[in-house]
Amino acid sequence: MLKKSSLFLSALALLLGAASAQDIVDEIIARVNNSIITRADYERAKQTTQQELQQQFPNDWQSKWDSKQKEVLRELIDRQLLLEKGKELGITGDTEVVKRLNEMRQKMNLPSMDALEEEAKKQGISFEDFKEETRAGIVEEQVIGHEVGSKIHISEEEVQDFYDKHKQDMEGPEEVSLSEILVSTQPAKPSTEAGDANKKTGADEPLPEDPAKVAQAEAKAKSLLEQLSKGAKFEDLAKSSSDGPTAADGGRLGVFKRGELAKDFEDKTFNLKQGETTDVIRTKQGFLILKVNGRRAAGIPPLKEVDDNIRQAIYSQKLEPAARAFLTKLREQAYIDVKSGYTDTGASPNQTNKPVIMAAANDGSVPAKQAQKKKKKKLGVF
Repeated sequence: MLKKSSLFLSALALLLGAASAQDIVDEIIARVNNSIITRADYERAKQTTQQELQQQFPNDWQSKWDSKQKEVLRELIDRQLLLEKGKELGITGDTEVVKRLNEMRQKMNLPSMDALEEEAKKQGISFEDFKEETRAGIVEEQVIGHEVGSKIHISEEEVQDFYDKHKQDMEGPEEVSLSEILVSTQPAKPSTEAGDANKKTGADEPLPEDPAKVAQAEAKAKSLLEQLSKGAKFEDLAKSSSDGPTAADGGRLGVFKRGELAKDFEDKTFNLKQGETTDVIRTKQGFLILKVNGRRAAGIPPLKEVDDNIRQAIYSQKLEPAARAFLTKLREQAYIDVKSGYTDTGASPNQTNKPVIMAAANDGSVPAKQAQKKKKKKLGVF
């Protein structure tokens, strides 16, 4: 249960923030078209950002928070603008939500989505709220991808120039990227160990084996190897049939340099080509099949081997300023009003606070989409 609890706390608490933020009496601190941002939303977002920084930079999070906190309201306004644009484009994120929740379920070794929801309840987390936060994040990503990312073009000259300027940074030792399928001969038990292939992982001592289980496991491993030889996808078989802790990630173990693997594993993998798999390997934990996802020779890799990585790096460099320009344009087309004492650091000098057309609400002071919320709690105005 400890493992499941920690997964939920890290994956969900960062999105929903601490519950204490909900105790704050709501007051409106910003209006974005017909939607509002409350002080509770703002405080919750601040707590979430602090938690993220503490996880990413445990020794230096405070100094980063000093500058990051200025962006909290801007990011809340960004989100609202992107959600509205997503609605306009017909982007719902529903399919991706199901996929991501299922991935979380698999990583937590839970049998069903109902079990995932039950685990959320045990942690005091609203599953519906979590799904909505997940959906909102997906819509944001997809809007940026559709409206900004799809318009980013990278020329061959840019790739070559990046390679020439950074080739010395790419120099390194020989290494391989590996995935695994493990058919265990051990009794099922929780494991937080890394893959069977990494010699530096301190796996538990194996338990006595049942000869019948060993024979069954070996037959299963050979059957999986045969399926791979006939074209089955390694990732799919790892997810459905591997007993290893990497199963939910399609068996991905990571990248290993020469000398980082046990000698037997190194001999069996470093001579393989990309996409090839080993035969079934007998280990103390069971029967193992390894796949080489990628490899690189020692020294500076040729451009063709790093072309995709370079394009991704250039794309990332271009995406942030392009996304900022897109959000500035959305601001200039929107009605945004921020309460005195709060600052939107993404505000454009070309913004105009034109009166927003309010749909009918109880007293005419709150947008229609907030009318139900108005019935439940008194909202501050400014």
